[in-house]
Amino acid sequence: MHESYLGSVIRRFKYHKAGVVSLVILSLIVLAALLAPVLAPYDPNAINPEFSAAPSVKHILGTDQIGRDLFSRLLYGTRVSLLVGFLSTLIATFIGVLLGLIAGYFGGAADMIIMRCTDMVMSFPYILLILVAGAIFEPGMWNIILILGFIDWPGIARLVRGNVLSIKEKDFVHASRIGGMSRTYILFSDILPNTIAPILVFATSVMAISILDEAALSFLGMGVQPPAASLGNMLNGAQSITVLTKLPWLWISPGAVIVLLVVCVNFIGDALRDAIDPSTTKS
Repeated sequence: MHESYLGSVIRRFKYHKAGVVSLVILSLIVLAALLAPVLAPYDPNAINPEFSAAPSVKHILGTDQIGRDLFSRLLYGTRVSLLVGFLSTLIATFIGVLLGLIAGYFGGAADMIIMRCTDMVMSFPYILLILVAGAIFEPGMWNIILILGFIDWPGIARLVRGNVLSIKEKDFVHASRIGGMSRTYILFSDILPNTIAPILVFATSVMAISILDEAALSFLGMGVQPPAASLGNMLNGAQSITVLTKLPWLWISPGAVIVLLVVCVNFIGDALRDAIDPSTTKS
């Protein structure tokens, strides 16, 4: 029986055990974040009389320095970090795909202008560019999403442009041109579907980086602002040696979730790359 392309990708993905396990773990984390209002035992901003309390039956991950339940804040903070990672990746992917399609298909002046803009953005030190943008604009979740979205697009644009340069010389694209199809139809019906796979793989790495960037900016006080919880600003309270050594529950759980999210997203990206690679011959 003939196997569809999607079926073969799913079959290959299943051979990547780390990718499958990571997908399950990430799905559970996303589900827990979505159900935060149901799963959280306390209001994440509610102040309890137990300050810096160790993990207990009442507070399974303990409380922070002003008595807020860490488990509740962890659930809501994970939701914020996932939202920032997903939406900033979506914005970066949209911009990168659109500019990459235009640069690769039309060439000429459009290609030169877009690629020089891409080179200009990529020439700045990445972390420095994010820190400067974070310092210029008012701190907040939506500003962080926009900053990361408008900084992370060059890599996707270059990837799409390279694929378009190859695909536009294929016979089926020439057939569409001869048939009188519009450029819009050729770009979005012929070329784009054939470059979706590498875009998805690249987007996973962008999402992992965006989660780390949000955590870094919030840790430095330029991201999501208290009392709203994010994984980064939960770590902000663990800067002193006293907290690091005597109150480890303040930083272990948010730090572990950040590591888990990034590792899972990267493993899923690796599994997608292997599954999409046509040279994979496992059966």
